[in-house]
Amino acid sequence: RGLRAEYFKGRNFDGKDRVSSKVDPSVAFDFKSEGPEPGKYDPHTFSVMWQGSVLAPDTGEYEFIVKSDQAIRLFVNGEKPAIDAWVKSGSDTEFKATLKLLGGRAYPIRLDFSKATQGVDDTDKKKGKAAPPAFVRLEWRRPKRTTEVIPSRLLFPDSVPASYVPATSFPADDRSIGYERGTSVSKEWDDATTAAALETAGFLANNLSRIAGVPDDAKDRKERLIAYFRRFVERAFRRPLSEEVAKLYVDKQFADAPNLETGVKRVVILTLKSPRFLYGEVASNASDPYVIASHLSFGLWDTLPDPALVQAAANGQLKASEQISAQAERMVNDPRAWNKLRDFLLLWLKVDESPDITKNAKSFPGFDAAVAADLRTSLELFLENTAGSPTSDYRALMLSPQAYLNGRLGKMYGAKLPENADFQPVTLDGEDRAGVITSPYLLARFAYLDGTSPIHRGVLVIRNMLGRTLMPPPEAFTPFAASLHPSLTTRQRVALQTKPAACNSCHSLINPLGFTLERFDAIGRLREKDNGKAVDASGSYTDRGGVTVKFAGAKDLARYLADSDDAQAAFTEKLFQNMIKQPILAYGPSTMPKLRLAFAQNRYSIRKLMVAIVTATAGQSGTKGTKP
Repeated sequence: RGLRAEYFKGRNFDGKDRVSSKVDPSVAFDFKSEGPEPGKYDPHTFSVMWQGSVLAPDTGEYEFIVKSDQAIRLFVNGEKPAIDAWVKSGSDTEFKATLKLLGGRAYPIRLDFSKATQGVDDTDKKKGKAAPPAFVRLEWRRPKRTTEVIPSRLLFPDSVPASYVPATSFPADDRSIGYERGTSVSKEWDDATTAAALETAGFLANNLSRIAGVPDDAKDRKERLIAYFRRFVERAFRRPLSEEVAKLYVDKQFADAPNLETGVKRVVILTLKSPRFLYGEVASNASDPYVIASHLSFGLWDTLPDPALVQAAANGQLKASEQISAQAERMVNDPRAWNKLRDFLLLWLKVDESPDITKNAKSFPGFDAAVAADLRTSLELFLENTAGSPTSDYRALMLSPQAYLNGRLGKMYGAKLPENADFQPVTLDGEDRAGVITSPYLLARFAYLDGTSPIHRGVLVIRNMLGRTLMPPPEAFTPFAASLHPSLTTRQRVALQTKPAACNSCHSLINPLGFTLERFDAIGRLREKDNGKAVDASGSYTDRGGVTVKFAGAKDLARYLADSDDAQAAFTEKLFQNMIKQPILAYGPSTMPKLRLAFAQNRYSIRKLMVAIVTATAGQSGTKGTKP
């Protein structure tokens, strides 16, 4: 991980001046007066080019920041510099650019750095005076995050082609039923599709030669463009075009246009506003191989089928369940499948919005925005290295004792790490920490400014991890203030406030689960006492069959979540809904038992469960067992 770096003894990146090439994990250098390597360079004049690709974890606005006292240029996802301070004037040392990026994709990036003497500095060089110092740092601010040096885990030395990212914003999809469904068609959504189609058409027309690969002076330019845009429409519609459709969407638009650029715009707008592109495949044709290809692709990747999948459909290799499963096995190991799973996990844990986490500075000194951002990274790394690992073991997600900490978090959470240590797996608190429910970020997220919140933590477990339905509270309430009950622990105050019968019908389930996490304070740090009294972290859960299980603390709860039928079924159902966008019963009463059996037989591999889900639903319309 990192960027490929080429170091030159001159300032113009001339090949004959290249001194060395290597991969730098990140760009954060203080060259002082010596240069990159004393003795190998003239410290007055040298240059460095870092290039490769950067992975954007989330969709949104990214602010790229280059800090340097020398000449710099930054290119991100394009041939034009996002930041151009190659000819410096003034004393500015910080330069910024904001770009919209789509999450889960890699983008090409290049940073040019040059230190050179000119004018009066040449005289200093001739007199043998020490070179002035030089530094350079490549940072960014991710959506809803603090500024940081772009970390090596998100940098790659191999470059990738640039991606077109439309600036048009789309309204959020509906999540009111517990999972995201992109099925509603509002005026705002329709307007957004129109704006995006116009924007994309303009971009293609303005970059036609480069993207279509057809020179402006080609004698057969029109014929080659027609052939290119036939492929464009075929890709958008996710199936081969009939001659009638090809003539309507492509040939006719070029024939009626006053020039080729206008023809391009007409083809693109007509295609991107077509129901064939915008809407899912017709359910009555669910067994069509191209419908199955789209089912797999949108289920696992949230995007169009790739060439291998289209070819399989064309060759009749998406008919048998084994053939479909083989394609799904291939696709689930693609990074796009992890991005889909990552988005689900964040939604499942109710942290998909990456909210600001603030704590009382007096109660938790040192807990600031940078620590909160590090905790978010800690959670994401935990998910990636458990659910996103090759084994993708659901039980490891629930039981792993490791947390991912850097030097700053290590100081706060009691890990013996160097102050400048990068993120790494650390086992904290011995037997007390287990799985994602004891992630410091999650515990801090579901807590108050000053203290813990067993109710919020319990609701997360009962609803999302155990799949139980809770009625909304009859009325809003404010938690009892600690100052009104100075002798009570948090557990005692919660029990007192939720004692009335109107509350207890739900809180008899919620509270005992939340209490098991009481050994962790409002920032997810282990504690032995609350309000001067020993913490009572005992709890319990009564399942749907009326069986009550008792827990001594968080680790017992984690074991239960890893092994119980309730938790495994809830996870399966929520993952199904996220991938297929329909209730699991829409595919018949036998679907859940089959998926649960496959989950167990595949050693609780989440990746294998994703394969089982798309395979079980491919070729079906999703209306079994439901009313019309």
